Amino acid sequence: MVKHNNVVPSGHFRKHWQNYVKTWFNQPARKTRRRAARQKKAVKIFPRPPAGPLRPTVHGQTLKYNMKLRAGKGFSLEELKAAGIPKKLAPTVGISVDHRRRNRSLEGFQANVQRLKTYKAKLVVFPRRNGKFKAGDSTPEELATATQVSGPILPIVHEKPSVELVKVTEELKSFRAYDKLRLERTNARHVGVRAKRAAEAEKEEKK
Repeated sequence: MVKHNNVVPSGHFRKHWQNYVKTWFNQPARKTRRRAARQKKAVKIFPRPPAGPLRPTVHGQTLKYNMKLRAGKGFSLEELKAAGIPKKLAPTVGISVDHRRRNRSLEGFQANVQRLKTYKAKLVVFPRRNGKFKAGDSTPEELATATQVSGPILPIVHEKPSVELVKVTEELKSFRAYDKLRLERTNARHVGVRAKRAAEAEKEEKK
């Protein structure tokens, strides 16, 4: 029984929750619509690839992701120069350019230059006007066999590290890793003192 002159408790449960429910029934239709739009775009931009321009391989930022390769914004001017592609020509033949990017590792630079050279070897350039060929355009035989690339251009392949199996010898079995670590740590700690002692002993010998 409720005591004293208090407000009569009543639960406020009628919140009209049906008005605030987010449904996702249009998802299958959206999927179909996006697919149709992609196909329409591919027909419109033929023979260019629908995936967009070629992107470089770059390493992700920060310690967490820097071992992973991903597609970057564009090729640096140094990479284009090494591959023999003029920076003004590159965007016109489906190569993205990023003039701000700097090459900080030789391996990454060489990988992207090779990527550009592979793309250049496979590239088929159509003339701007039918039948009017200019320098740099592909031959009529190449144009006849050309197909539109579906999917990513030169997809980035992640190499799996190989594991080398070693036979366990008696020497490996008898090796005490913890003792070795303690010894090396002690040696590192006493390097200065021992060097000082050796220098003093050398001085006394000279006297």
